[in-house]
Amino acid sequence: MPTLIIKTNADLTAVNRPELLRSASGLVAEMLGKPERYVMVMVEAVADMCMAGDTAPLAYLELKSLGLPEAQTAAFSARLCDFIEQYLGIPAQRIYIEFASPPRHLFGHNRATF
Repeated sequence: MPTLIIKTNADLTAVNRPELLRSASGLVAEMLGKPERYVMVMVEAVADMCMAGDTAPLAYLELKSLGLPEAQTAAFSARLCDFIEQYLGIPAQRIYIEFASPPRHLFGHNRATF
């Protein structure tokens, strides 16, 4: 159930979205050591975003996974920031990332919970 949500105000017209999604899916699966068949990735273009009083391109990411290894979130942050900088050209200082590890009974899939 690893889920990565990328929200950004960056111009996505020149971005190869299918490639971005596939690459992000592979990265999340590799980072978490989980089968990619369970990974979901979403990219949301958000017109109105501001950080530090500036509306220059920025990104807000959410990475959720059952059993997310909290000791590795700093390393995950570095890898995700590098990924966003590579694909969207947004510098790391313009990226926030929220990590979450929901309880299994609060995450549903295929008519059940985990």
